[in-house]
Amino acid sequence: MPDNFHIAFPWALTALPLPLLVYWILPSLHMRSAALLLPTYHKAVEYTGQKPRKSAFVKRRGFFSWLILMMIWCLLVAAMVNPQLVGQPEMKIKTSRSFLIVADISFSMAKDDWKIEGKKARRWDAVKDVMHDFIKKRKGDRMGLVFFGTNAYIQAPFTPDLETVDQMLEEADVGMAGQMTHVGKAINKGLEMFENDTIKSKVMLLLTDGIDAGDGVLPLDAADMARKDSVMIYTLGIGTPGHGGSDLDERTLQQIAEMTGGHYFLAKDEERLKEIYTELDKLEPMEYEEAQNKPITRLYPYPLGIALVIVLLSTLIAVLVSAIKVFRDRKETYV
Repeated sequence: MPDNFHIAFPWALTALPLPLLVYWILPSLHMRSAALLLPTYHKAVEYTGQKPRKSAFVKRRGFFSWLILMMIWCLLVAAMVNPQLVGQPEMKIKTSRSFLIVADISFSMAKDDWKIEGKKARRWDAVKDVMHDFIKKRKGDRMGLVFFGTNAYIQAPFTPDLETVDQMLEEADVGMAGQMTHVGKAINKGLEMFENDTIKSKVMLLLTDGIDAGDGVLPLDAADMARKDSVMIYTLGIGTPGHGGSDLDERTLQQIAEMTGGHYFLAKDEERLKEIYTELDKLEPMEYEEAQNKPITRLYPYPLGIALVIVLLSTLIAVLVSAIKVFRDRKETYV
């Protein structure tokens, strides 16, 4: 018997001896039947001086009849106990955090100094190409999207529907939020999304290739507010500082990460960006919890089906035997 075999209702086994108890305890069933009286019956009674008495005949079943009945009953009891094959509990991903991607889509992200499969591509297209895979792997998180340039706006609110988040990412393009780069506004917009969020673990991934424009909310002030709200920020710089006209402000991104307990990463190309997302998976691993419902295969239809087949076959055989007997009796009568 396999280790995963389980009986749901073992108490139903007490019904096994029930037919025997009924047979021994309850009296026989009395049924009236017609009797054939001879024309000289009353004269015979007067002549012999005997009084007519009631008579009973106990019909007895053959061995095979009893065997079939007991087999059917045992199979019915086997179905009642509800035998099952219980599988191992499946592990499911626990919704453990709200993960917000805050991405820079200012004009500088349109530079075609990156490559996708050996071909020149814009920075934003390369970022999207890698980010699609990253989003699909974060199945346990509620994810959201904020894009920023001159202004910051919400592209996708927090949702466990990662397909929708992925689609919203695909629809975004460079310049939709303006030409300038306002990192402080972007962080502030992200904090607004976290305000009404009930999940305690809050993570923000800030991605930019530029330097804050310097007006409005300053990046470090916004980072300080994030720290007070227990929001961890991972910062990701795009490009090569000091090369090709890049004005990436690495120092500010490093300070933002340090203030909020996150990490700073520098992505000079698509391959490095892929490595960074792998590192993020390790820093923010998926949390699993044991599923409450274990996979169960119910076996009761098998004994129930066998019992039904035996009933049908025994009934069919009884009808055939009866028909053959009637046919023989008629044949003998005519002969």
